[in-house]
Order: sequence, then C-alpha cells, then structure tokens
Amino acid sequence: MKMNLKRFKKISVMMLIGLSVTFSCKEQNKKTEAVAEVLKPNIVIIYADDLGYGDIGANGATEIKTPNIDNLANNGVRFTNGYASSATCTPSRYALLTGVYPWKNDDAKILPGTAPLIIDTNQMTIPKMLKTKGYDTGIVGKWHLGLGTGHVDWNKKVSPGPNQVGFDYSYIMAATQDRVPTVYIKDGDVVGLDPNDPIEINYNKNFEDQPNGVDNPELLKMTWHHGHNSSIINGIPRIGYMKGGEAAKWKDEDMADHFLKEAQDYVKAHKENPFFLYYAIQQPHVPRTPNPRFVGSSGMGPRGDVIVEADWVIGEFIKTLEAEGLLENTLIVFSSDNGPVLNDGYNDDAVEKLGKHTPWGHFKGGKYSLFEAGTRVPFITYWKGKIQPKVSDALVCQMDLLSSLASMVGSDIRVDDSENLLDVFLGKSDSGREELVLEATSRTALRKGDWIMIPPYKGPAVNKEVNIELGNSKEFQLYNIKEDVAQEHNLAETNKEKLAEMIASFEAIRGKNYGNIQQLELK
Repeated sequence: MKMNLKRFKKISVMMLIGLSVTFSCKEQNKKTEAVAEVLKPNIVIIYADDLGYGDIGANGATEIKTPNIDNLANNGVRFTNGYASSATCTPSRYALLTGVYPWKNDDAKILPGTAPLIIDTNQMTIPKMLKTKGYDTGIVGKWHLGLGTGHVDWNKKVSPGPNQVGFDYSYIMAATQDRVPTVYIKDGDVVGLDPNDPIEINYNKNFEDQPNGVDNPELLKMTWHHGHNSSIINGIPRIGYMKGGEAAKWKDEDMADHFLKEAQDYVKAHKENPFFLYYAIQQPHVPRTPNPRFVGSSGMGPRGDVIVEADWVIGEFIKTLEAEGLLENTLIVFSSDNGPVLNDGYNDDAVEKLGKHTPWGHFKGGKYSLFEAGTRVPFITYWKGKIQPKVSDALVCQMDLLSSLASMVGSDIRVDDSENLLDVFLGKSDSGREELVLEATSRTALRKGDWIMIPPYKGPAVNKEVNIELGNSKEFQLYNIKEDVAQEHNLAETNKEKLAEMIASFEAIRGKNYGNIQQLELK
C-alpha cells in the first residue's frame, strides 16, 4: 500500500510536471506566434508627389480638407521633424528604397523618361530585404528611377526595372505624368500596346508631322508656362517627344482611379501572405488633372482639387484594407518625396487661387530648395491597435525605413546611411537621428540637433520660374531651427563656434568636396 501510495505520488508529480511543461510550451508557442505576428505585418508606403508639409489638415492646413490623411495622423505618429532626403523626386525615391544618401550616386538626379535604371541590381532595397523574410512585394504608381540600360525599346519587355531590384509585381509609369512615355508598364511590358503602332521616344527632337505645344496652341486644353511644350497628349503638352502607342496612352483624368484599383487588387490578391506595397501616387505633381468628380472641390483650382482627390484615394484604399480584414495587421507609412511647388510648368491657377493656404507651412522654400520646406514633409506612421496616437518631434528621414523595417521583421540587414529607428516609428521612443545631410539639386546642407548649416553656393537666390527661394548665398548660413523656424536670422557671423562645429560635422559625413560650393575662407 505504501509502495502504491509512493508510486501514486511519483506518478502524480510527473503528471503535474508534464502538464506544466505542456502548458509552458503552449504559452511559449503563443508568445512566439505573437512575436511573429508583430514582426511580420503587411507594410504599405503611400508616397505623395510634391505634397508640402502644410498641405494637410493635421499639419495646420485650414483652407483644404484632408480627412483621410488626418485620420492616419491623428491615430498614428505624426512627425514634426520628418524629412525626405532631397528636395526633388528621383533622389528622394532612390534614398527611400535603398537607404543610401542620394548624393552618393551621381545619377540620382531628376531623370528624363528614357534614363537607365539608377539602382544597381545588386544593391539592397526595402523589397529585396523583405523578400528574404517571405514577403510578397509590389509597386503601384510612379517609378522615376530609370528603366533599362540606356536605350529602351518600349515595344519589347523593358528591363532592368522594378522587378530586378526586389519587386515581384510592378504597375508603374516610367517617370512623371508630365514626361513621355505616357503609358502604363506592367512587369516590364507596356499595357495595351498595339504592335502595329510602335512607340517612339526622343527627348531632343520632334518626329515629323507631330504636333507640339509651341506650334499648335489650338490643340491644348492646358497651356504651358515653362519647359512643357513638346508632344501634345490628351491636350496636354509634355516634356519630350512621343510618336505611336495610341491605344496604350493613359487618360490623365483617370490616373488616380486607375492606380487605386491596381493597389486594391494587389491587396486582395496577396492577403494570405505578408506583403509590402509601395503605393506611389502621382498627386499633386503637374499636370494636375483631377477626375471630373473632384473638379472645383477645393476652390483652389487643379492643385487643390488633386490633393482632395489624393485624400479620397487614400481613404478608399484604407477601406479596402479594412474590408479584407487586414487593417489591424498593416503598418502604413505616409509621406511625400519633397516639398511643394505651385507653378511648375503649366498655367493652372495654382498661384492665383491659393488664397490663404500655405503649402510650405511655417517654413521657407519649397521644391528645389535647401531651406526647410524643400525636404521637411508630411510624415506619418499608422498601425491600428499597435501604434498609439502621438505627435513626435524626433528627427527622422525616409532613408531610415530600410534598416528600421529590417529590424521589425527580424532581418539583420542594415545599410550604413539608414538608421534603425524602429521604436521611434512605432511611437515607443522620441530618440531620433542626431544629424542628417539634406540635398537639393546636388547641393547639400546639414541638420544637426536644432541647428541647420547651409554652405555657400553659387547660383541664383530664387528660382524665378517657380518663385521659390533656393537657399543659395555667398555666405555660410546658420539657423537655430527651433527658435527660428522660418530661417529668417542667419547666425553664422554671431555664432562662429557653432558654425565651425557644424562644418566639421558636415565634412565628416560629406567630405570636403561637396559640389558647386562658393569656396570662402571661414574667418
């Protein structure tokens, strides 16, 4: 009996241990599964084109309504010190996808529609990194990072392109809405191309008997102001000349709806597996061609109307995520490639109907400028149920997304220029970057802490075509951006110690040979 009792006790203890181990394993498995869920959300980057810091309600706009973007901002992290790497499109897009400063690549400048691919096919990119962790990867919208290796035959598969730098699926326009070719390209093939009507492209010379913006104003429904007077397509004069491909040409007023449907279809087709979607909308870049549903919606002319349209598109896309049961497992990053510009080549009343609206917010400058409005842009991270609403003053850059997302999905891939700021993007920390080199058309400056230093550069102070201050000066410029957000008080003469410190930090990153600099001795 004693033996039986002892044995019973022993068996009971073993059973309890077994149950405990089983319970612990189940709990551990649950924890592991939970961690896996957190580490592998769907990731969507919604990237606007020429949208200024002050163009959204969450950043202070009162004259234009952006409820869907504001909803992301008010329920996510809204960054007040969020930067694009550059004040123009191609360099910012390069930095976003590669995590590398654009001034390190001599080809990372505003590209013509015929430019070769500027991302090396061996180079690390966000989609490449995510593919190593089992993600499906897609791009819908504007590309503008070059295609092919030099001379592109648009009547055959175009390669290399997005599909060769990490994207499983691509549905893009090659460059910008105002540049030829004005066709959609799906996985390297022009959509809807009639082989009996081949496409020809030339950026230097028009084709015989083809109308153009200079000689045929009677064919225009939108007139050009500067630089947009080549081939006429859909009544709009473009940059560059195009012949053929009539069946494949897009209809500008339908572009927002067209890209939206592609983005929605991508989500629906890939909802069973973690996916990354780079949704690069075209608004409010020129030509501003709102769908008739949005004409007059802002009271500011086409520029305001396409911002309202862009906000609607974003709202519809988010509704799709919600309808598919994906919103609570999707990290959304919203930003813009550079600051705002009003008249950027067409007469579309952007200046005349601006009213009290300030696209640049409290800042100076805009697109093309080294001043703040060139690179400080709307920057929002949103993840329903995971990110708590807050406003963050942390210094962050789009370039930091690669290393940060790698950290989130458990990848050890890092790129030197891209800082791991995952906790900052998720709203768990306010410790952002200490310093950041900013770029505008091959000129660079330094943001460090609350200070900005702009070296002396040759060139005009103002771009008269777009009426934007560029940041060029014969003297060094030094601003305390916290106390002087409008950059009105140059402290270079009165605070030479801080200036010397900033120059030393800048040259430690940039080197001493940094472009079109007006070489002056610092006294």
